[in-house]
Amino acid sequence: MSIEHRLCRSAFLSTEVVQLRQICFTPGRVFEPGRYIAGDLPAIAFEMGLVERLPPIRGKHAEVRNRDDSQ
Repeated sequence: MSIEHRLCRSAFLSTEVVQLRQICFTPGRVFEPGRYIAGDLPAIAFEMGLVERLPPIRGKHAEVRNRDDSQ
């Protein structure tokens, strides 16, 4: 049996882009798997362990992003 990895909402910045791994149903909305801003997702998605951090950007994309940020 594997250990389930859960993160709470406070482990993320509200502006951080995260990955929702599975569909998340709430009374008002259905969240499809994909990338979201952490502040836009409901707390239950974090409590159920459906949210993951995105891996850091490496290579040429990181260089382009850093160059754009410095201007």
